Amino acid sequence: MRTALPVPRLSVRTRLTLVYGSLYLVSSAVLVAVTYLLTVHTMDQRLNLAGSDVSPAAFTRLRDLASQGDVTALVELKAEANRQVAEQKRDVLEQLLQSSLITMLVLGVLAVVIGYVVAGRMLRPLHAVTATARRLSESNLHERIPLDGPQDEIKDLADTFNRMLDRLNRAFDVQRRFVANASHELRTPLTINRTVLEVALASRKSPPETKALADVLLGNTARHERLIEGLLTLARSERHLAARTATPLPDVVHGALGHLDDLAGETGVDVEARLSPAVVTGDPVLLERCAVNLLENAVKYNVKDGRVWVRTGVRDGAAFLQVVNTGRPVPSYEVEAIFEPFRRLRPDRSAARDRNAARERTGSADGTGLGLSIVRAVVDAHGGTIETVPRDGGGLSITVRLPVSEQPVLAPAAVP
Repeated sequence: MRTALPVPRLSVRTRLTLVYGSLYLVSSAVLVAVTYLLTVHTMDQRLNLAGSDVSPAAFTRLRDLASQGDVTALVELKAEANRQVAEQKRDVLEQLLQSSLITMLVLGVLAVVIGYVVAGRMLRPLHAVTATARRLSESNLHERIPLDGPQDEIKDLADTFNRMLDRLNRAFDVQRRFVANASHELRTPLTINRTVLEVALASRKSPPETKALADVLLGNTARHERLIEGLLTLARSERHLAARTATPLPDVVHGALGHLDDLAGETGVDVEARLSPAVVTGDPVLLERCAVNLLENAVKYNVKDGRVWVRTGVRDGAAFLQVVNTGRPVPSYEVEAIFEPFRRLRPDRSAARDRNAARERTGSADGTGLGLSIVRAVVDAHGGTIETVPRDGGGLSITVRLPVSEQPVLAPAAVP
């Protein structure tokens, strides 16, 4: 089956120019045709009238030829006159037609050029609206479309867009205040509870039963703290980045590996890093959190004496961070589910289990179910992509691709 080729889309300016030029050419062609027909009709009338108005000298000559009985000369004279008239008529009409066509083509090209310029001036306000919409983000919602002029349809569109930006700016302000207040209101009672439980565990007067209960409650408090921290990080990472700096990916991975030394040692997982130079533009804190979550997921969902490989570099014009781990087989239909908030795969999952049974709501002490959701939000905020492929022998291969930075990396200051 033959695949249809995509039809190129013309801009509004080009389409308006084509409409203007086509209408002008059609109108000019009709005008030339009408002028040509009127000229033919007028010439025929004039020539007929001229034929009936014979001069005295010509009349005397014709009378002499008739009295002599020279009919052949009369016929030849009439034929010669008709031929000369026809030639003059043809020459006049050809010259008129050529002049009209040349004039129509010249004016047609001029009309297309003028129409293209006029269409550009008419669409300039729409270009301003488009440029402002592309430039806007959460950090500059205060900008407005500076469009002056008559209150026409384009001005109404710009005013409507500005009013929509006002509503969005107020909504984002409410969201920022809510995140800040929620961060304080949720962390404060958990911090108090953790302090009380730690005091109870450290007190010699507390009976063993109380200490055991306090230990369980302390674990639950720590899990709730991680859940709240994950939610706040997810909310921050889903917003537009206010500040971007040139960040080397190897430095990001080194910082992430420092956070996972204890976890990797406890699980017995061997982590191998092969880091090639790669610099991206973004938020270093969020990028490090992205790397930490990827490595933490690779270490937690692994097998005994498993392995983790982490790579960085530049490939096909994009910087990449790749984390590959051994582990139990992951069904291909579960790959997208692991990036959903509050969903994760069971540690004892297998390819033979039903997809609904393989999902679990967050609630255990193993994690919050937000790690890879934060990874996807951070990557989206940096304009990157994620590719997740199940390994044949078990485990996953997750590759994050980010745009290469064009900003120079500041070298560390030399220590005197």
